[in-house]
Amino acid sequence: MPNPSVLLPDRPGVPPMAALPEAEELDVEALRAAVGRGEVDLVCVIGPTASGKTRYAVNLARLLAPAHILSADSRQVYRGMDIGTGKDLCEYGEIPYHLIDIVPAGAKYNIYQYQADFAREWAAVRAMGAVPILCGGSGLYIEAACRAYRFEKDNGVPASELPRRPFFIGTLVSREERVRRIDRRLDERLGQGMVEEIRGLLETVPAEDLMYYGLEYKFVTQYVLGQLSYEDMKVLLGNAIHQFAKRQMTWFRGMERDGVHIHWVRP
Repeated sequence: MPNPSVLLPDRPGVPPMAALPEAEELDVEALRAAVGRGEVDLVCVIGPTASGKTRYAVNLARLLAPAHILSADSRQVYRGMDIGTGKDLCEYGEIPYHLIDIVPAGAKYNIYQYQADFAREWAAVRAMGAVPILCGGSGLYIEAACRAYRFEKDNGVPASELPRRPFFIGTLVSREERVRRIDRRLDERLGQGMVEEIRGLLETVPAEDLMYYGLEYKFVTQYVLGQLSYEDMKVLLGNAIHQFAKRQMTWFRGMERDGVHIHWVRP
């Protein structure tokens, strides 16, 4: 077992990351049987950005069919924010998906709304006799959906209306591979028209509202406004995405310390 106190070297300007957990082989037939017996009421595919979780969730949905995917991504709920959030809707194919493109760009969608929307869609999928698969990397959204997250104001969805027996699968890639994927994906998204997407959004969404969404929408907006050069934008954005991926892994390892069993797999 890797020593979690050992830190690995990283990209310049980005803090190092602790050693990764060990991967295992997932027994899909055993998972299918557990779902059938009612021992699992939600399959959760989680992982840091660029770890392959969407593709893995789609493939798993085909193996567990009929199955639907429910997104746990805090930015994919917004319509028109496609390239920057990496919706990759073409990957879903015939698999139905939920909680994507449900509010307009510029809206302030909050965690209470997400929890209520998730509870409704999760119940609807189960009522169809299909397997609900949650897929995403937004830690707070995952908590709100799967762990009856307790809000300070106590105005969330009652725990009785949320999953009680989730099964967590974490998508795992090496640090080096994840760095390569993030850098490659950033180049691809810029080539696919991410700057043009954000220019178009700025025609109807105030710049400060767009920058509120962070990462691509913060740095590319600053570039479009002339506050950053293209090269500076790309470097700052790349570093921010790498830092974000580390924070995601920190969140998931924190879930494990809280007693959540995550089955880590290599997609």
